[in-house]
Amino acid sequence: MIADDLPTDPEALRALLITERARHAEEIARITHERDRLRAIIHELQRHRFGRRSERLDPDQLALALEDIEQTVAAIEAAADRAGPPDRPRARRKINRGALPAHLPRIEIVVDLPDATCPCCAGKMYKIGEDVAERLDVMPAQFRVLVVHRPRYACRSCTGTVVQAPAPPRLIESGLPTEALVAHVIIAKYADHLPLYRQAQIYARQGVDLDRSTLADWVGRGAWWLRPLHAKLLAELRASPKLFADETAAPVLDPGRGRTKTGQLWAYARDDRPWSGPVPPAVAYVYAPDRKAVRPAAHLQGFRGILQVDGYAGYRALAGAGQVELAFCWSHVRRPFYEIAAGGSAPIATEALARITELYAIEAEIRGRSAEERRAVRQEKSKPLVDSLKTWMEAQLSAVSQKSTIADAFRYALTRWPGLSRFLDDGRIEIDSNIVERTIRPLALNRKNALFAGSDGGGEHWAILASLIETCKLNGVDPHAYLVDVFTRLVAGHPVNRLDELLPWSWAAAHQTRRAA
Repeated sequence: MIADDLPTDPEALRALLITERARHAEEIARITHERDRLRAIIHELQRHRFGRRSERLDPDQLALALEDIEQTVAAIEAAADRAGPPDRPRARRKINRGALPAHLPRIEIVVDLPDATCPCCAGKMYKIGEDVAERLDVMPAQFRVLVVHRPRYACRSCTGTVVQAPAPPRLIESGLPTEALVAHVIIAKYADHLPLYRQAQIYARQGVDLDRSTLADWVGRGAWWLRPLHAKLLAELRASPKLFADETAAPVLDPGRGRTKTGQLWAYARDDRPWSGPVPPAVAYVYAPDRKAVRPAAHLQGFRGILQVDGYAGYRALAGAGQVELAFCWSHVRRPFYEIAAGGSAPIATEALARITELYAIEAEIRGRSAEERRAVRQEKSKPLVDSLKTWMEAQLSAVSQKSTIADAFRYALTRWPGLSRFLDDGRIEIDSNIVERTIRPLALNRKNALFAGSDGGGEHWAILASLIETCKLNGVDPHAYLVDVFTRLVAGHPVNRLDELLPWSWAAAHQTRRAA
């Protein structure tokens, strides 16, 4: 309504103002109600994410749901801010920004008065302070061209003498990319899960036309250079006294049949941080075209120690030779009871869950203590619970139908009891194999985005590159900086007998020493 349309009668103006205020209050109430409803949904999703294990959702699906809802909440709050009176103070947004990193470059911008003359007496005003606000800005990734000049020199007195500095070694001979660009493409694909065709589309927006097949060529050549380092990483893990093992499907294109076949990515992980062990965490993936039991036997040839796994029967062949002790996973024991209890009233399954929860509560108390301390607490507190649980399970199994789902759950646990009990006598062993399952999640996310590997060779490259990237993450190492430096060293002729210097934890220690110096 424009000013000319407003009534001139005071009573009519008063009535119009009352009506407008009522409409405005209704709008604010509607916005507030919708905001509170969405916040309640966010709270519920966060409970699934951070609450008890039995209540958690798939983290990838949860992240997508939270993103959309939080965006909607932000839009509603923006609308509420706009709907309020101009002079109404804005509520401070509850956002945990944290401090902006000190190493980022600062671009100073001064927003000053056009005239520093006093509005009262027209005298000169003096600066008495200032407000400083920092905002995070970004420039899209920018390509640049490195132009390398190599002058040639000749002697006027000597015929045919021409001298020139040798060309710097390249990761890809006669190729366009620097080591940093190849590393960038690899990290985007295997750490940020961005397929090559999408990367090609991003680069095209900056006028750099790179065919997807060209990017694939770079990734393949980069994986070839890293193959010896991957073998060294796997050998390092085989020398450990305790490992985790798991596997996940890796769909691979099968051109002969016009469809995909199911390969496997086997994960072998080491992580002694829960008992403050001295060795750094690491994970190595190995691609295989199938899930046969001979695969882990070949991958772990020479390994002696404890292997913590799920219930897959293929690992039993390793224990049959007497060189490997299997420790089984209580999380896999718990899962079928949870599925039964979630389906409705199931007092037996509910009691099984409660008993297993007691074991996990003890584990939460001793996480981070030494192996000997953990063993002592388990002998005192966990062992009586485990013994009682076995007796209870055996009694329940004899009382329920042998063809029921819950009978299968009892048999799964009881047939693996020695391996399930092994954690009681060794503080280095975890109660479950969730550590290695967490290292599988990035592979699953990459699989969702890329759908399948193009060949068995692509599966092998996937294993090589993901091994080094995920091991970098476990050790707090920037995988891009790591790959750039490792590529540069390998191309320059880094000795093969000193590959251990390029393993992520060794690289990080040396890099920190160089920075300190």
